[in-house]
Amino acid sequence: MRTWSFSPSSTRCGLRDSKDEPVDSRTPPDVLTKMSPEEQATAQRRTRTVGYLLLVATSVGWGLNWPVTKHLLTELPPLSVRGLSGIVGAALLALLALAFRQSLKVPRAQWPRLVLLSVLNVTAWMALMGLALVYLPASEAAVMAYSMPVWASVLAWPILGERISLLRVIAMAMAIAGLVALMGGGGIAASYAKLPGILLALGGAFLFAVGTVMGKRWPLSLPPLTSAVWQILIGCLPVAILGLLIEQPHFMSLTPLGWTLFGYSIVVQFCVAYACWFAALQRLPASVAAIGTLLVPVIGVLASAAALGEPLGIAKVAALGFTIAGVVLASRS
Repeated sequence: MRTWSFSPSSTRCGLRDSKDEPVDSRTPPDVLTKMSPEEQATAQRRTRTVGYLLLVATSVGWGLNWPVTKHLLTELPPLSVRGLSGIVGAALLALLALAFRQSLKVPRAQWPRLVLLSVLNVTAWMALMGLALVYLPASEAAVMAYSMPVWASVLAWPILGERISLLRVIAMAMAIAGLVALMGGGGIAASYAKLPGILLALGGAFLFAVGTVMGKRWPLSLPPLTSAVWQILIGCLPVAILGLLIEQPHFMSLTPLGWTLFGYSIVVQFCVAYACWFAALQRLPASVAAIGTLLVPVIGVLASAAALGEPLGIAKVAALGFTIAGVVLASRS
């Protein structure tokens, strides 16, 4: 059975099968129509494979950023770190886009959609999660933050027509269960004192999920690098301004290690990881891409154990395996 859906690379409608196989957005539609069924299947497999590799690169970049940020926040305040590193990262991405001869011009009709996705994908996520950490321990905030795949999978059903198969439900349950065991251990102790943080974290996760699904439903007709440049710049600008107004960061007091980690946040977190994330969304179903982000806290815990000496016992290793198994199962659903 085949159903109509929007292609991730344009606002043009196209056919997609009921298994949510993404069309090859790197191949022109007129070329696809001239391919044999076997050639189309090969093109689709290639697109999905590239999407998985981009998703892994995203997870590694964002996962390693956990211990990086943990140390960096001992030298700089959070909003300033997120906002200013994002603006510099967007500028570097713009230079990269120009080097690849990609135009940074945005059609006038695309601007409202671009601003909306920037606020959902960047501004809301960084600002709300940063504020949530004021009320919540990092482990509890992380568990709530990575409830994002649940919201994305639920929203993708009515908005994108991506059916939620039993296998995908099982994959989500496995990944979330492993993540809760990994980050929370005894669970999240909710209280009135923590309620603002819980609402902020869930709000950030939900809005990021909305941005993920909306980016698939009404995609930007922009190259991946151009899309990343503008979303990061528009999204980080208000965060940076707010940070400069209320935090007063002192960059002159940064240690050499602090500068190195700040550079990592710019180059890897924003330039590499965000560019890979937006490119992965063009090639994978939204729900699968969202579930794949559950690898981020897994990598973060492993990196923190290696770099910061945080404990990593048998229970945590088992939880890591359970989470990875859920992600692998999701990729086959």
